[in-house]
Amino acid sequence: MLIKEFHVPMPVSLDEYQVAQLYAVAEASKSETGGGEGIEVLVNEPYENESGKGQYTKKVIHLKSKIPSWFRAFLPAGATEVYEEAWNAYPYCRTVLTNGYMKKNFTLECITIHAPNDTGTQENIHNLSPKDLKIREVIPVDILTDTVPAKDYKPEEDPALFHSTKTGRGPLKEGWQQTADSVMCAYKLFKIEFKWMGLQTKVESFIGGTLKGLQIKFHKQLFCWIDKWYGMTMEDIRKMEALTKADLDAKRAEAAAPEVTEAL
Repeated sequence: MLIKEFHVPMPVSLDEYQVAQLYAVAEASKSETGGGEGIEVLVNEPYENESGKGQYTKKVIHLKSKIPSWFRAFLPAGATEVYEEAWNAYPYCRTVLTNGYMKKNFTLECITIHAPNDTGTQENIHNLSPKDLKIREVIPVDILTDTVPAKDYKPEEDPALFHSTKTGRGPLKEGWQQTADSVMCAYKLFKIEFKWMGLQTKVESFIGGTLKGLQIKFHKQLFCWIDKWYGMTMEDIRKMEALTKADLDAKRAEAAAPEVTEAL
């Protein structure tokens, strides 16, 4: 098992991040969907149980061309679908990813605690046991200085260049965490377990390495899209999610995209 904890401070308030995150998830889902692959939303509804209440989502992530060819060769048809369940009781959120082929031999759990007026300095906000702390890797994320691959870079999604006309925020400068008018931190704890003799270490390392890039790209976009989501209400977000579901279904029905065959 790998345990990775990302500390992602953001120059927004706790309430702003709730709307911004949901907006960015919807937009990112559209960009990653097409040619028979991407996100399929099965359920998106309120929930309430003994632990509290929030929004429950269940999705299928069709991943075939996103999986390295060296691993895809081991998998039968249909095994490249990942199921995502999320219980969003903001500022707490739990997400679990599973695979029907791997069953209990693969799980990826993400627990996120969103903390207000926080720059990412809390050492054990998730109250991990001494055993888990020994194998946990803490990874700070800075949306200003951390970079995305050249193929993903867009000047309009660079916090060092972006200026918000609605809020006056940006461009960010070094040390922005201490000078921003609003700041909060997403503490994202990932537990990754993949049991397959001969492949476990390689696959877990691949997933772990991918996660950092995803966090950097997503949070850069979240901030640089501020003029798109700023002022939206949760009612606006739910309406947007309903429209996004229809859009995703249409995009996924398009002709199959070419496969990606790069090896690690």
